[in-house]
Amino acid sequence: MTTVCSRCVMDTSDATIQFDQAGVCNHCHKFDTLQSLQMFGGAEGEAKLSQMVERIKADGAGKEYDCIIGLSGGVDSSYLAVKIKDFGLRPLVVHVDAGWNSELAVSNIEKIIKYCNYDLHTHVMNWEEIRDLQLSYMKAAVANQDVPQDHAFFSSMYHFAVKNNIKYILSGGNLATEAVFPDTWHGSAMDAINLKAIHKRYGSKPLRDYKTISFFEYYFWYPFVKGMRTLRPLNYMGYDKKEAERFLQETIGYRSYARKHGESIFTKLFQNYYLPTKFGYDKRKIHYSSMVLSGQLTRGDALAKLAEPLYEPAELEMDIEYFCKKMRINRGEFDELMQAPIHDYSDFDNWDSLQHGAKRVQSLLQKALGRRINIYS
Repeated sequence: MTTVCSRCVMDTSDATIQFDQAGVCNHCHKFDTLQSLQMFGGAEGEAKLSQMVERIKADGAGKEYDCIIGLSGGVDSSYLAVKIKDFGLRPLVVHVDAGWNSELAVSNIEKIIKYCNYDLHTHVMNWEEIRDLQLSYMKAAVANQDVPQDHAFFSSMYHFAVKNNIKYILSGGNLATEAVFPDTWHGSAMDAINLKAIHKRYGSKPLRDYKTISFFEYYFWYPFVKGMRTLRPLNYMGYDKKEAERFLQETIGYRSYARKHGESIFTKLFQNYYLPTKFGYDKRKIHYSSMVLSGQLTRGDALAKLAEPLYEPAELEMDIEYFCKKMRINRGEFDELMQAPIHDYSDFDNWDSLQHGAKRVQSLLQKALGRRINIYS
């Protein structure tokens, strides 16, 4: 029997979810803590955002770019890209093309770049390597099939930042729409050890062009040696996704997607078919729960949205056919991959034990340096 939180819409599809006596889940309590520490609206948010912008400008003085931003074509990153134009920042905009962009996403990105007059660098991934890596993940039957794209995205951002002597990475990540996320659903997309282990087990060719970020780089080299920070300005802007989308439509002629992550054909199929069918994970629950907690959606409306089908049958068949054709597999092979026994990411080598030790070392380094250092701010 499924138990649903009385405050948000997260439920026991998260195997480790906990409820208090009022039926409120641990994700809600975590959100309350994060909101008090990391979300700021009104005058306080404006003041903190202003301080952030001035710090970026000061550290970037004399450089061609003072920050870098990844642009997927989704609402969050698109809104941030347009808004920082008003701040007077000089970003290098990076887009990673892993072969799954929808035509609509490409059109939206072009509109943003033209309106803001930004420099755009599109990193086109080696398709044969991406295809081999994504097939490896399908054969591994782990939950997070987006890792090959996500890791490449973040890796490209860090490498371009270092190459261009940029200290600040601006992320469209935000607590208003992404605060709720069960740790049990999958591991870190940054875990290159896990990625390489899966590819070593199931891959058929070496990853020569695919660049990863090592554990040492992510936890020590970038934050402590290079002094790099990933900042999330939307947490200081009272971010409202519906209002952001309306702003983009009116400002640049942005065209909306039918669903979250509709900018990527692969992610659309992964989140709306693969995860719920194979693992019982409906990512709409975490997205809507975050929006309920941040006041952007009522719980009743969220439950009504969850009652809607994830896919219309004809659309699903069209997307599966496209996926099979692009991956060069037949429908029978696809069905076999869908029916294969599932695995947890931890069934393969990973950096979990190193991560626990790294946090202790980071704490010691912070004390020695006399300042607090976070990978994200």
